[in-house]
Amino acid sequence: MSVDGRCDIAGLLGRLPDAQALADAMTTHGYARVPALLELEQCRAIRALYDDAGRFRSRIVMARHGFGRGEYQYFARPLPPLVVTLRERAYALLVDLANAWQAALGLNTRFESAHAAFLKRCHAAGQTRPTPLLLKYGEGDENRLHQDVYGELVFPFQIAILLSDPHREFDGGEFVLTEQRPRQQSRVIVPPMGQGDAVVFPVRHRPVAGVRGFYRATVRHGVGEVRRGERYVLGIIFHDAT
Repeated sequence: MSVDGRCDIAGLLGRLPDAQALADAMTTHGYARVPALLELEQCRAIRALYDDAGRFRSRIVMARHGFGRGEYQYFARPLPPLVVTLRERAYALLVDLANAWQAALGLNTRFESAHAAFLKRCHAAGQTRPTPLLLKYGEGDENRLHQDVYGELVFPFQIAILLSDPHREFDGGEFVLTEQRPRQQSRVIVPPMGQGDAVVFPVRHRPVAGVRGFYRATVRHGVGEVRRGERYVLGIIFHDAT
């Protein structure tokens, strides 16, 4: 399937979990793993876009900014249909949980039921630049712990999809989450990922139930050093950037 052609929506939806399964995993583990969300052909098609500069609005070399090593590019509009479909369908599955998390954290912002309506609000607030991105890592590259915020409006989840085969194409490069709870040392999470697998995770905070109600845990993510080969990742962020 070409990323520019008609997206196989039925097939993609069949590989997405339902909203309750996502909510259960996010609440229990702090992330949700979605095995084989993308097929091999889809992974290859998205990776092939990386060298087409006309597809992207900007390229970031991480070492220039102290972000680590490696590089990534933000897609320009129009986004590839596959990326648009992933954004819209995953948002619809996550929006109820997002609003529940906002309430648990004592935050007033609530999110529209449709992604298009949420983007309209982003754009009205000056967040007009698309944020889905392709990341490319080579030997010795890494991505330091960070959060992808980009503006005042932040949808609380994002998705990373591994486009390379960790058994054949690279070693190392583990996807890492850290979770800092009040008065505790940081928890480190390394979700297992194969080619085409996705991980849904918090952008910056998640509510954790305590004896006096919910408290806020701060989440960051990064990538360990790639020891061999090349590693490509598709990042799906639901809010746009200023």
